[in-house]
Amino acid sequence: MTLKKPDYQVIARRFRPQSFKDVVGQDAIVTTLKNAIKHKRLAQAYLFCGSRGTGKTTLARLLAKALNCQHPSDEMEPCNECSSCREITSGHSLDVMEIDGASHRGIEDIRQINDTVGYAAASGHYKIYIIDEVHMLTKEAFNALLKTLEEPPPKVKFFFATTEPHKVLATILSRCQRFNLTRIPLTEIIAKLSRIAQELGVDADTEALHLLALRADGGLRDAESLFDQILAFEEGRITLESVSSILGLPPREIYFELDRAGKAGVFSKAFDIAQRLFSEGKDLSYFIDGLIDHLRQILLIRLSSKEYAALPLTKAEREQYEQSAHLYSDEQCIELIEYLLQAQQQLRTSSFGKISLESILLHVMRSHFRIPLELLVRRLSALEAAFSDPSMAAAPSSSPPMPAVATPQPVQPAPTKQAELVQPQQQPRQPALVPEPIQRNTPPPPAEPVKQQSEALPQPIDPFVCIDPTPKATDIRTTDKKAAKPTPPPANKPEPAKNDEQEQKGKRPIHEYDTLFHFAAIELEGKLKKTGFTR
Repeated sequence: MTLKKPDYQVIARRFRPQSFKDVVGQDAIVTTLKNAIKHKRLAQAYLFCGSRGTGKTTLARLLAKALNCQHPSDEMEPCNECSSCREITSGHSLDVMEIDGASHRGIEDIRQINDTVGYAAASGHYKIYIIDEVHMLTKEAFNALLKTLEEPPPKVKFFFATTEPHKVLATILSRCQRFNLTRIPLTEIIAKLSRIAQELGVDADTEALHLLALRADGGLRDAESLFDQILAFEEGRITLESVSSILGLPPREIYFELDRAGKAGVFSKAFDIAQRLFSEGKDLSYFIDGLIDHLRQILLIRLSSKEYAALPLTKAEREQYEQSAHLYSDEQCIELIEYLLQAQQQLRTSSFGKISLESILLHVMRSHFRIPLELLVRRLSALEAAFSDPSMAAAPSSSPPMPAVATPQPVQPAPTKQAELVQPQQQPRQPALVPEPIQRNTPPPPAEPVKQQSEALPQPIDPFVCIDPTPKATDIRTTDKKAAKPTPPPANKPEPAKNDEQEQKGKRPIHEYDTLFHFAAIELEGKLKKTGFTR
């Protein structure tokens, strides 16, 4: 007669903590519960909140086991040998009833609890109700439980577990002691997986366990489930390559190749990487997640010291990231992370996944040659200040001067006798270009003052100042004798300097340059549509 082999039990159930000392990552909560048991300060209801795989139901079972244990230790640990502990471990205890809140969420189910809550415990000290996913109960069911929850019988306790405490009514929360379970640290997940591998006699690399812990995202049950999947595939040594192949994750080296190709301007590398990912059947969302995390690691290295404890990297990976950190700037990393977070949503709904991925990779690579918006605004502001301040505008600049555009030489009119009388004797008389006789019946034309030699030369055109096309009063012929009659300047006085208002008449006010520079910066960065400036 052959004995039947026991059914296989998954790692998450096989290595489930059976005592408080086996709980990982929740030391403060464990200490509080053990002191409550030791000093007899037990509440009538406890609420355990947290993300998946952090130990909510496990702590509820351990607390129920410790309360009903017949031979607890001095540290309030259950013995796991008495009948009560064995029944609770196997799930056949009459004193500890586990209820699924998702399938028993109506008012009739709560009414059954209210009817049986008055009966005494069968063999243990307390009668305990564990309601998992309590947020799934209806509003009527919560209201039906309020009176019993506030004033239960002396030997009755309620333990609730939920991943969404914001959906629980405030009247229920006020009647419970609430414990918020945190995500399990990465180092503790790796240590737990190492202990499991030793007990199973499996040889696993530290890098492979590190990758499994990263994919678990703070949930120990997720890490154990992934490790169970790896064991079913790999019979020998578990390596980083085997874990990446099974989970469909791209190798980390591909991100460093993207960094080097982008800095060198080899844009064809984007098409090679996209083709490689599609040919190997990799998940594109996993690749974008890895790229976001890759840029985040680079930003952390640039903003913090090399010994930053929050970087979950091996020694070889840290050296590679330190080399890639010199290829990016802080603004570039922040802009790329924001862009990838938006592009990830578009990639999931796109019908052309490969083309979308190529566009994303090209955008990342071209960022090495794109001027940041902040730097562009600073340069435009400095340029505006230089033109608004005359002293800065007259100072020599390191940039090459703008080429002067030649202007036509104005034709000087023929001087009249009246103009000859008022000319200074130091200046020679200008010969008339086109001599014409002056008629007696016609009034003489107005005489113009002789311009200096510096004004006759062509002046360079300022490319940042627009000439006002509005005609001046001197350009319009009028019949008014007062306006037509010139006022000759004094004979021995120099020509008066131009008024500041006349010089600034053809220039725009400074606030208009602020608007122009703002629009130019947005258009050059390609974000006109995003910021809402399109008409």
